[in-house]
Amino acid sequence: MSTTPEQASGDTAGTTRVVSDADRKKIGSALLRYRVLAYATGLWLLILTGEMVAKYIIGIENVPAWIAIVHGWVYAVYLVLTFDLSIKVRWPLGRTVGTLLAGTIPFLSFYVEHKRTQQVKADFGV
Repeated sequence: MSTTPEQASGDTAGTTRVVSDADRKKIGSALLRYRVLAYATGLWLLILTGEMVAKYIIGIENVPAWIAIVHGWVYAVYLVLTFDLSIKVRWPLGRTVGTLLAGTIPFLSFYVEHKRTQQVKADFGV
């Protein structure tokens, strides 16, 4: 992906980065995949949280154990797709790690997904 010297130094506040149409299309599709998995991860984390509350606080014995497994697999795919997006848009390490960890705290994946989507759309015009 092509960038200007200002973008290489990190000075991108309020400006759209110059990228080719092919790169913009790749970023757009990576962003869509990330968004879908961020919502899926957040949803399954909320379901898992409900399961934990039912099991350990309310004391319900017969809660389905497969919810944790599904969340784990969805989160694993989320990690891969988030890392893919971070490489395409060249996020700094801290932003990447923060976004990767957003799928571990209930409701945070929804908030972080919204912020990252706004930022990528503003930076790349996708």
